[in-house]
Amino acid sequence: MDFQFTPEQEMLRTAAREFAENEVAPRVAEMEKTGRFPMELIKPMGEAGFFGVTIPVEYGGLGLGYVARLILLEEIGRVSAALAMALQVFHLGVEPIVAFGSEEQKRRLLPPLARGERLATVAVTEAGGGSDPSSTKTVARFEQRSEGDGYVLDGRKVFITNAHLADVQVVLTKTKDEPKEFTAFIVERGMAGFKPGREEHKLGLLGCDTGEVIFEGCFVPVANRLGNEGDGLKTALKAISEAGRSGMAGVSLGLLRACVETAGAYAAKREVSGRPLNRYQGIQWKLADLVTDRDAATLLSYRACWLKDQGKRCDVEMATAKYFASEAAIRAAKLAAEVLGGYGYMEEFATQRYLRDRQLMIPSAGTSDVMRMVIARAATP
Repeated sequence: MDFQFTPEQEMLRTAAREFAENEVAPRVAEMEKTGRFPMELIKPMGEAGFFGVTIPVEYGGLGLGYVARLILLEEIGRVSAALAMALQVFHLGVEPIVAFGSEEQKRRLLPPLARGERLATVAVTEAGGGSDPSSTKTVARFEQRSEGDGYVLDGRKVFITNAHLADVQVVLTKTKDEPKEFTAFIVERGMAGFKPGREEHKLGLLGCDTGEVIFEGCFVPVANRLGNEGDGLKTALKAISEAGRSGMAGVSLGLLRACVETAGAYAAKREVSGRPLNRYQGIQWKLADLVTDRDAATLLSYRACWLKDQGKRCDVEMATAKYFASEAAIRAAKLAAEVLGGYGYMEEFATQRYLRDRQLMIPSAGTSDVMRMVIARAATP
């Protein structure tokens, strides 16, 4: 087995770490205070190629693939899980266009997305649906018009990351009741009848925009249909199972790494009864569990992304990586806070932020229960 990164991947890690420490870290306190996304980071992130990491070179991206994307998300998530979440959902919004878009859609949309001139997301989740995309109630009705044929969308999506920021949203709709048929559309900012709705106020991941998007008689041209009628569920599930789950594994890896580094540094510096904390067995066990979870999550996540880059089937591996990494992030935030003792709950230490950020690692891109269902299928002949 070869665990060596390519020179391009190593360069990306260095660039991402420097950007996270020099540009993101100074803004975390303001993000926590206001809950606002740092829009001033969009341009430098675009110039660094962070938005285009998985977009093919012929459409203006870096074309570095999913291992590179995991590196990027891990480094950004190590400093800010909120920014990493926003970035991974951007990639999630791009993936259906890369995988299923027409040549016209790719050439029109992907270059400005790769540069960060436009932002993207996926709008699938609905209030009555949760983890089941097939319960989608947002409808799209075909309509002939003098200015060109298209579809009229009506419905509401909830818990959408980048809801109020995205210029391009891949939206899952229902186009037929019996038998049920689902179709995906590319909805763009400025289309009549499309607007952002309620902004959610979260406990954690502050600075990552989350909210509703509303479609009220929103007319979408046929040219913005993604694939054929009836392809929507396949489009959405592939994007979520690969881009979504590997993305959440990456955000979780960043949080895991931050927990290990914060707890380890504190335990080495803090003295009790004349000895550093890391000389006490009880603390050593917590640190050992942190490191073990981090390393196991790393191996599972990079294996899944390597399979994706090789063009191999990876749905079970993606689910395994997402399941383990997100659950490990839950454990890690608790352990890190325990190592810091009373200080672990104080605002001046990052561990209180880790405790708040960790919970959204679980439901995003599929809950742990859903991941278990996917993984269990691999055990059945």
